[in-house]
Amino acid sequence: MRALGRHKAWPLAIAALSAMAWLALAAWTQSPYGRFLDHGGWLQTGFAGRLCAATPGGPVLLPALLYVGGWLVMTVAMMLPTVTPLVAIFARMTASRPNSNTLLALLILGYLAVWTAFGVVAHGLDMALHALAGADSFLTFNGWAIGAAIVAVAGAFQFSRLKYHCLEQCRTPLSFLSRNWRGGSARRQSFQLGVRHGLFCIGCCWAIMLLMFAVGMGSLGWMLAIGAVMATEKNAPWGARLSAPLGIALLFASAAIVAQHIGWVAV
Repeated sequence: MRALGRHKAWPLAIAALSAMAWLALAAWTQSPYGRFLDHGGWLQTGFAGRLCAATPGGPVLLPALLYVGGWLVMTVAMMLPTVTPLVAIFARMTASRPNSNTLLALLILGYLAVWTAFGVVAHGLDMALHALAGADSFLTFNGWAIGAAIVAVAGAFQFSRLKYHCLEQCRTPLSFLSRNWRGGSARRQSFQLGVRHGLFCIGCCWAIMLLMFAVGMGSLGWMLAIGAVMATEKNAPWGARLSAPLGIALLFASAAIVAQHIGWVAV
């Protein structure tokens, strides 16, 4: 009976953890350190935007650590709820084990570790783009072009075979666990399960997550909207049918961004 109650408690624990992450993000965006979270905003970036977004006089390491920390909190808020079905099934599978809570924690840690690594890579690429924008006069005054490119890439990826292959793995957690859980070396396997599922999750969601760099990572509204889209794609019965319309909408949005600015660029 205690084991049964334990596995039912984990989805509630994820919901509570995600809620705390959202509250932390809300407080962070209103604090003096909000600039370390809003590390993007290419659709609002121009010469003045670039000056305002610059980190005043700080070393590279501290802003990077704060940014990655913000990315981790954002991942807990946006992505962790999308794996609730996986966690619930794994909790039932391991409910009879005395260390079931440890195994579940390792599963979640493995998942978050992969997304944190992705955040580090994304941060490096974003820094490189900012450096490129600083060295190129066109991009210095027209950061919107990078934002439009990010939106276009996200839209095109919605039609790729990789997107649908990884999305299918995320949408069938029972099949995923049946193929990958053997029970031996339980702690190591639990962490590896989290890592493997995180890789599939990145495989289907990386392009949508990069939209945060286009709209600005300090926008709670965009975080909520993008998180809802990914949760729907992965967990709703009709979620897979959302991918193509979303891709079309993003491609149109990218074209609209270009159309909005091209007259000004020509001048």
